[in-house]
Parts: sequence; C-alpha cells; structure tokens
Amino acid sequence: MPSSTTSPLDTIDLETQKHNTTPPGREVTSPAHEGNEHAAGLEDNSNVPHLSYLKLFWFFFYNFGLFAWGGPVAQIALIKDRLVIQDKWITLPRFQRVFSVYQVLPGPEAAELCMFFGCLSAGRIGGIVAGVGFILPGFILMIVASYLYTLAGLENKYFNASFRAVQPIVAAMILRATHKIADHSIIDHTTHKVNPYLVLVALFTGLNGALRINIFISLGLYGVIYALIARRLWVPAVVLFFLQYGGYALYVVFRGVPSPVSLALGIAKTPSLINLFVLGLVAGSLSFGGAYTAIPFVQVEAVLRGAWLSQRVFIDCIAIGNVLPAPLVIFATFVGFQGALADGGLGNAFAGAVIITLGMFFPCFVFTIAGHSLLEKLVRNKLLSDFFDGLCGSVIGVIAIIAAQILKSSVEGSARRAEDSTNIALEKVSQSGPAAVLYVLALAALYKFTNKYVALLLLATGAIAGQFLFV
Repeated sequence: MPSSTTSPLDTIDLETQKHNTTPPGREVTSPAHEGNEHAAGLEDNSNVPHLSYLKLFWFFFYNFGLFAWGGPVAQIALIKDRLVIQDKWITLPRFQRVFSVYQVLPGPEAAELCMFFGCLSAGRIGGIVAGVGFILPGFILMIVASYLYTLAGLENKYFNASFRAVQPIVAAMILRATHKIADHSIIDHTTHKVNPYLVLVALFTGLNGALRINIFISLGLYGVIYALIARRLWVPAVVLFFLQYGGYALYVVFRGVPSPVSLALGIAKTPSLINLFVLGLVAGSLSFGGAYTAIPFVQVEAVLRGAWLSQRVFIDCIAIGNVLPAPLVIFATFVGFQGALADGGLGNAFAGAVIITLGMFFPCFVFTIAGHSLLEKLVRNKLLSDFFDGLCGSVIGVIAIIAAQILKSSVEGSARRAEDSTNIALEKVSQSGPAAVLYVLALAALYKFTNKYVALLLLATGAIAGQFLFV
C-alpha cells in the first residue's frame, strides 16, 4: 500500500511519537513497570476527575460531540489530544492498549473511547452518559436533515441536481475508505508487513460477493479459515476453503445462481419499527472497522432485499452523514426516518429514526460498558485475535464490492423525466460523463490531501457544481 495512506491507528502512533515526552514531575514508565500495569488491569496511571453525570454529559457534548467533524481519524485525534496529551486522564501507553481493543470490536471507535473515559470518571452510568453526550449533537442534526430532505421533495430539480453531483463524490470517499481500512486490516501485527493470506481473504470475499454468496457466511468462514492458517493447520483450512465452493456449486445445480437479494438475511423486508431496530442491531454488531462496514449490511437489507429505500436515497444519506459532526454510522438515523416515513406518517418517521439509531449503537455501548479489562483479555486471546484478523480482512472484500456497486449507481444515475427509450439513453449519457469526471477529481483530491475538512469541502463543492451540471 502507498505510504501516503494514513489509517486511524497510524495517526495515533504518529501522535504518540510526537508527544511521547516526560512531563515535569512525572516519572518515565519503564517497560517492566508497564508490564506490571498491564498485569494489574487497566487501573494504571489514571488521573481521571470524578465528574457528576450532568457535568460529564456537558463535557463530552461540548468538547467532542459539537466538534466531531472530519470522520473517525479527526475524532479520535481530538479525544486523545484533550484527554491524554492535555488533561492527562491516562498515559499514552494505556491509551494505545485501549484503542487497540476498539480497533477489532464492532462500532465507531470514537464513541467507544468516549464511553471508556466516561466509565473511568463515573462508572458504567458515566460511560452511558459520555457516549450519549458525544452522539447526541450528530443525531439531532441528522433528524433535522432527514426532515428537511423530505420537505425539499425528491422531485425538486435543484435539490436533485445537487445530490446527483454529490453521489459520485460519496462513491470516491467509500473507495478511499476501503483503502484506508485495508492499510491496517491486512498488516501482520508481528512483522508489520502486508500479510498475503489476509490479502487473499479480502480477494476471495470479494469473489464471493460477485458470486452472490451471503456476506455473513463469508465473514464467519474466512475468520475461521485464517485462524486455522495462523495456527498452521493447513489441511482443515484448505478443506473449508474448497467446501464453500463445493457447496456453492451444488446450490447452483439444484437451485440456480443466487439472486442479488440472497446477499441479505431478510431481517428488514418491511420498515416496521421492530424490523428497523433489528436491522440497526445486526449492522451495529457486525460493524468491524466502523461505519464503512455497516454500510453493506444496511444496503443489502434496505435497498436490495426490502426495496423500501432506493439506491439514490441511500447514497444521499451517506453524503449527509459525512457532512455532520458525528460518527458516520449516524447515516442509519436517516435510513430509519425515510423507511418509517414510507411505512407510516411523520410521527412514525421520527420513531423509526430513533429506534434504528438505538439498535446501531446498542452493541458498542454493551461491549464498552460490560468491562474493558475483560474485553482486552478476550481480544488478546491468540485464537480469538486470529479470528478477528481474518474477519477484518474479509470485511475489506465486502466494502470493496459495495464501493463498486455504489460507483456504478452514482455514475449511471437515473433518468426520471424522459418518456421514450431514446431520450432515456441520451439523458443517462449526458449525466454519466460529468459524474465520472466528478468521481475521478474527488478521488484524486482524497488521495492528495489529508486534511479532515477535505471531505466536507468536496461535498459542498459538489452540491454547488450540481446546479451547473445537472439542472
């Protein structure tokens, strides 16, 4: 991978080297001392203030929730700079260990870090309060955005023109995110080099997606296969690998080639409130690597299987999620609002937005509040660690497939005003050219510039450009 690519973990490591100096009056932590700290659990080197629930909520709401711009890298850096470097709630080595745990657990790492620090300050309830404080500003803004999106009307030509231009930019952002996630998901933790087996796991997961093998099957299977490879159990690993394609061949012979909807579990065939909660819960439980992993799960259920959300609206919600100061998984709030609106009235839409958001964030709250020290022990278990490594490698293939699908949809667009086939073809050609150019330019900018506001500027520029290109 190119060295210019920066993952969240790379950013933390660089910042650690930059700030790893000993403050006056503070001892240097020796490796032996750090080992003793680890043996004692996570209650080491803490200088955490004990805040009331109200003060804790306001602290995380004001200092982090309102300023959570720029995606996970910027959010994590903001939390680390304030709580570790400036206020010294915990030491840098401890922060590194904490962050490594949340890298392999589902859910947005920034929200989980806020919950972790909240737990240190005021116990488990404090963790919930801190998490809510961090998430609430983005949630409120997404609710407002969902409502305004509905008011604007999907048939408003100016509204559609802006979002038509934004869609290829979102496709470029997803492809760039795939590369970023791959940079730390396929790296061997021991050698710090690209692990060829994890690369193969990602490639074959992508192949499985093209063959329409359910993505959940691929994730679990390649997690097990890589765990076997890591333990040098070659025979069972090879047997499992070929069994999946043998089983697929038998399925094709007797049932035919799977349809695109076979990629889904069918847990949200309709956007009822209970279905929306389950959809959020499953996506949140399997969102290894953050929001870009949750996107495929929601897309296959809502767009492919349920068909109660169009691909165009789905891409729009990802664009809005990238603009707001919130973890990107907040896009689920928009999905819940639009889905429930189609299933009922405006009141039902607000309820759907709330319920799917609760489902999406519930797993990361549970994992964090349950006890970090226990999670750290589990993640450091060799067998489980290898399984998570294989699963994270497999996730790259899943995201890559979705990135390709969204790219195709965003460039092709849809012709809604033409009445005959000739006009439809001409309209699609006239839209595809500018959309493809926007995609290439956005991708180049995302690779060239690493400032946290680049994505926001690209989306704003695209919205303006759409008025000239697609009206």
